[in-house]
Amino acid sequence: MIPHSIIEDLKYRSEICDVISSYVALKRAGNNMNGLCPFHSERTPSFTVFPATQSFYCFGCGAGGDVISFIMRTENLDYRAALELLAKRAGITLPDDDVREEGGVSRKRILEMNVCAARFFRNRLYDERTGAVARAYIEQRQLPPAIVRRFGLGYAPDSFHDLCDHLRRSGYTDEEMTTGFLCGTGKNGRLYDIFRGRLIIPIIDVTGNIVAFGGRLIGEGKESPDGRKPPKYLNSSDTPAFKKMRNLFALNFAKAKCEERLILCEGYMDVIQLHAAGFENAVATLGTAITPEHARIIKKYASDVVLAYDSDSAGQNATSKALRILSDAGVDAKVIRMDGAKDPDEYIKKFGAKKFASLLGESRSRFEYDLENVCKQYNLDNPEEKIKAAEVLCGKIASVYSSVERDVYISRAAKAFSLDPASIKNDVDRIIKRRQKAAKAARPGELYRAGMGISDRVNPDFSRVPKASRFEETILGLIMLRREYIRRAVDGKPVCGEDMPTGLGQRLLAAILAGEENGGFGFESLNETFTQDEVSRAEKMRVDRMKLSDNGPEVFDETLRALREENEKNRNKDDGDFLYFIRKKRGDLSPDAINHSENNT
Repeated sequence: MIPHSIIEDLKYRSEICDVISSYVALKRAGNNMNGLCPFHSERTPSFTVFPATQSFYCFGCGAGGDVISFIMRTENLDYRAALELLAKRAGITLPDDDVREEGGVSRKRILEMNVCAARFFRNRLYDERTGAVARAYIEQRQLPPAIVRRFGLGYAPDSFHDLCDHLRRSGYTDEEMTTGFLCGTGKNGRLYDIFRGRLIIPIIDVTGNIVAFGGRLIGEGKESPDGRKPPKYLNSSDTPAFKKMRNLFALNFAKAKCEERLILCEGYMDVIQLHAAGFENAVATLGTAITPEHARIIKKYASDVVLAYDSDSAGQNATSKALRILSDAGVDAKVIRMDGAKDPDEYIKKFGAKKFASLLGESRSRFEYDLENVCKQYNLDNPEEKIKAAEVLCGKIASVYSSVERDVYISRAAKAFSLDPASIKNDVDRIIKRRQKAAKAARPGELYRAGMGISDRVNPDFSRVPKASRFEETILGLIMLRREYIRRAVDGKPVCGEDMPTGLGQRLLAAILAGEENGGFGFESLNETFTQDEVSRAEKMRVDRMKLSDNGPEVFDETLRALREENEKNRNKDDGDFLYFIRKKRGDLSPDAINHSENNT
């Protein structure tokens, strides 16, 4: 545990507006600051920073918390790692904390083990006995020695136990090795190396930590002890130190070279080859298709992206998906066409870096890419197919947010199809109205489900007692806004755990009470034991009260009384339902009484 006084000092030196403004463009809005939320895609700012409470909340996606919560979410860090990042920024040294996380392996141990594994792989690459096949493969791929060193490439020997044995000798446990996805457990219960007979590519995050590994198979490879055939590329699964949905390969290098533009590729080798050719703004997703999370990360570093995906059908499908996701995130995405090569690696080897640079200048917009594909897919000389092609393209134009941009695309489509622009505009407007009508029809149901807490994954007890849960959130919001209410007695009794009808409410109140007993509750303490979604819910409770002008003692007293009355009603109802069930099972109720009670229920 880090002393509360140190965390308070850390937060004092990490003013929330200063920290968040290095990630989000903030603008003054009265006493607060607004900006586009970094946690979901939006065009109208709903992300608000409250300097008075040193907190943030997004009214769009519900993310909220303090400066520590923000760093945990933005940098994909656990509580301790977020404190370390803020401490480094503020020039504070945190006390050592070697205590392992309860019920699992700490991120710190995974990162240390990854460094140990990376050195092992590098040494095996340059070992005369084991690394010859990998060095021959590197030479075949035409990778210069400087790039091999820059990316820290290594080699995993085609052996089942070399790495396991090395890590054990280095002091790492079997649990740590399996949790870090370096070793697996065979049918006989014995550990085996996951990466075997592969060129190893360390995955390094933007802070310089080795968080995971990728491996490119050299040769045919051997089946694993559980009988699975080795894939061509193998990537680390998610671990306490790594979430593939929140990382981009080579972003640690590209962030300093992107100059407002990134080149997004499909694979490691494409990125490495591009960097070797001087295109140091190239990145790739890590063994998964692009996600909205990736798009938001990209937006932090660049406003433009050029997609350099493979030219096969799978690559084209991936390109269409990426264009849509990047556009939704507000990133201007374009596509290059690599005629005569399947990917950037092959193109540069065939035609050289200068030719690839010219391709970047000729990259096509999302609309031009869609138009070209539609024209390829349909025969525009056939009236029926021409109508279908126009319908498909109108649907794509209707998805464009900007009306000016839509008008430009309508004119371009009309010219390509030899049609009247007014006709295409009418169809686009019709599609937009139809989608708006469908969204409006679905809205009441969404509001009802939200109000009743149905499908509430953060607080699943809410839907069981929605009225009492709303009173509970008001009480907790008032307490977090005004700490003196924690000791305020209502009808001779201060608020306590039995007043809280949900598990989340009970835990939040317990955390507040514990904080008060240890020198004063601080919102930052929630980050250590609550999930980020739960911290966001707690911030919402506080923000909901901040928006109201009357948060005086009378409001607190009336709400606590109402909460206790509702809890009593729920308890009596539960007791009545239970007694009725017992009597029915025993046969103590007549059939008429049973039918009458069931109908009333």
